[in-house]
Amino acid sequence: MATATRALFMLFGATGDLAKRKLYPSIFNLYKKGYVDNDHFALIGTGRREWSDEKFREVILDSVSANADSEEQAKAFASHFYYMSHDVTNPEHYDALSDYANKLDQQYDIEGNRIFYISMAPNFFGTVAKNLKAHNCLSDNGGFNRLIIEKPFGRDYDTAEKLNNALAKSFNENQVYRIDHYLGKEMVQNIIALRFGNPLIEGIWNNKYIDNIQVTLAEKLGVEERAGYYDGSGALRDMVQNHTMQMLTILAMEDPISFKDVDIRREKIRALRSMHVYTEDEARQNFVRGQYGANGDQRDYRHEDNVPNDSITETYVAGKVLFENKRWKNVPFYIRTGKMLTDKFTRIDVVFKKPLVDIFASAKGTESELNNNVLTLFVDPVNKIILRLNGKQAGQGMEMQPLDLTHTQSDEEKAATPEPYERLIHDAILGNATNFASWDEVSRAWEFADVIRHVWDTDKPDFPNYTPGSMGPDAADELLARDGRAWVFNSKK
Repeated sequence: MATATRALFMLFGATGDLAKRKLYPSIFNLYKKGYVDNDHFALIGTGRREWSDEKFREVILDSVSANADSEEQAKAFASHFYYMSHDVTNPEHYDALSDYANKLDQQYDIEGNRIFYISMAPNFFGTVAKNLKAHNCLSDNGGFNRLIIEKPFGRDYDTAEKLNNALAKSFNENQVYRIDHYLGKEMVQNIIALRFGNPLIEGIWNNKYIDNIQVTLAEKLGVEERAGYYDGSGALRDMVQNHTMQMLTILAMEDPISFKDVDIRREKIRALRSMHVYTEDEARQNFVRGQYGANGDQRDYRHEDNVPNDSITETYVAGKVLFENKRWKNVPFYIRTGKMLTDKFTRIDVVFKKPLVDIFASAKGTESELNNNVLTLFVDPVNKIILRLNGKQAGQGMEMQPLDLTHTQSDEEKAATPEPYERLIHDAILGNATNFASWDEVSRAWEFADVIRHVWDTDKPDFPNYTPGSMGPDAADELLARDGRAWVFNSKK
């Protein structure tokens, strides 16, 4: 049964695209399912636009109507939404916000539970947090105060630390929820269930049995309307430092003593601390970058709208990550992510070692007939698990062939699976930080990425170096070939 929670939301950036596409539908789904108390919740949306409550509620209705059971249900939900025109840099506006919050707290009997969601540019995070505390927007009557912030959390370690220090003046670390929507994906969360719920899996989850692990986050489209933001970021900052690193830590972490956020975070941090931070020469050897060229009607990156024609921003990253601990010594974790690739998908390939002796080949005096066993976790666009084994071909003799054991999420399971933002907002309401990035995780990921970024800012790349529709530059294949390995998924196959 759902446990309803009373809460007052304050959303900064309420007129933005993310709020309309993701946040309002997610809160509405929680409302429908009974996870927010239908009689004891309200949301104050803020923005620079001069909207009325009625205009704001029209936007809410447009955002959620497709998922509503009835028009009356959607209208009842929207009636809990209130709007304030607000300049986040004007301290006086926070006094009015505080008064309004106190009024709604009493009106809806919310008991002081407040969630502050900043869906704005990171340079406003510290300003909002400081003024929320200075102007008494945080409740002090026994309820909770929680702050949800979007990525990016800084551009490097120094800016991230400065941002974190600014937040720490108003909120404790256990009140800050740094959202990474990949941590809300069903299959990413399923990694923990598969590993720690199955002795069969966890018993071989180490360097004795695993040869390498590959993580791929591929995008089929280019930069589209995000060119202005993306050219100042690049694939390393946009995808590797956050989403990719979070998945790596779940794959690499040790057994937590319980399924509690403090215990899981502790093991994720330990894994990151064992991650080898490269020297600059090692970074050049173990990481490659790319930028897509032209292909037919598709322009090259440098001729996309709002992109400088001499840009050296990478649209592709591939690299090797090493963890220096007993479990993972000498097991490479290969990662890659990029735009304009073969298709849009996210997958994890766990490649197991071959038997020390191939008895089937030995009997014939031939080379090995066995392929590596591979456990593939499909994160997007479908939730699917494939375990590839070696089996016998039908017929006379002992000829080997791949044998796939497959589980695909059913339509019923898919319908019951919450969207990432719905899941994560619910976690924040409950005070469960398991699927949010802690400062220790963020800082260590930046320390790793900063070395690579510095090398790439120093060295001049030879761009463009891969064709749209491929899986990236040849250097990404060569990275694995030097180790005698290859990508499990390869569009050239």
